[in-house]
Amino acid sequence: MLLHPPGTPRNALTMRLARYVDLTGHERDALAALIESERRLSAGQLLQEQGGPVDGLFVVQQGWLHSSKRLTTGGRQILRFHYSGDLIGTSSIAWSVAAASLTAVSDCIVATVPKANLGRLFAAHPRLGALLYAVACAEKVAMADRLTTIGRMNALQRLTILLLDVLARLRVTAGGVVDTIELPLTQTDLGDALGLTKVHVNRTFRALEAKSMIRRDGRRVTILDEAGMTAATGFVDRYREVATEWLPNP
Repeated sequence: MLLHPPGTPRNALTMRLARYVDLTGHERDALAALIESERRLSAGQLLQEQGGPVDGLFVVQQGWLHSSKRLTTGGRQILRFHYSGDLIGTSSIAWSVAAASLTAVSDCIVATVPKANLGRLFAAHPRLGALLYAVACAEKVAMADRLTTIGRMNALQRLTILLLDVLARLRVTAGGVVDTIELPLTQTDLGDALGLTKVHVNRTFRALEAKSMIRRDGRRVTILDEAGMTAATGFVDRYREVATEWLPNP
């Protein structure tokens, strides 16, 4: 069953990839054919459990999710946040069990993509396969950038880079410049992503506000000094552009 609420594109992945290349009609049809069904998730609902069976991937049509690893100590490390247009579950594609858990951060809609459908897309549309590979590589570098901050940067820099990363990713599908984020994350979520306690997360938010870098209004965070935040951390936007000159012809 496909769910298409008003204003939601039929395939958010198509919308995202069209930012990087001029998709042909056949390519758009092929991306639409990837999807077999859609489901709604409530905030906090588990989509895929670490160690559980895997038979496909997912496209985020609407909302936010995160991927996380469960630790033997009972804690967790949030690895990445996922947004509309993301193809998720790719870290588990090489195995029949999930390498990480996928959990809804907000109410969302996800579309199921069986592995066999992805295989057919790669065979019939090599340009799309190459583009998906390039986008996945860019996302992995972005994740490596952020995880590097956990071991090498202080709390202020960690939170700053996370906010800039979220901002950069949301701009891919926003259709213009965005400087305000509706952040559906709890301080526990942020702490598990940054390696901080929730008390430390709250203290760090206040420090960014005191420096006039951001403004908060409930869960709404407005970036006031993006240039200053970027200069202080060396943040690099990995999402704005993807090199496409090497892609095969459609």
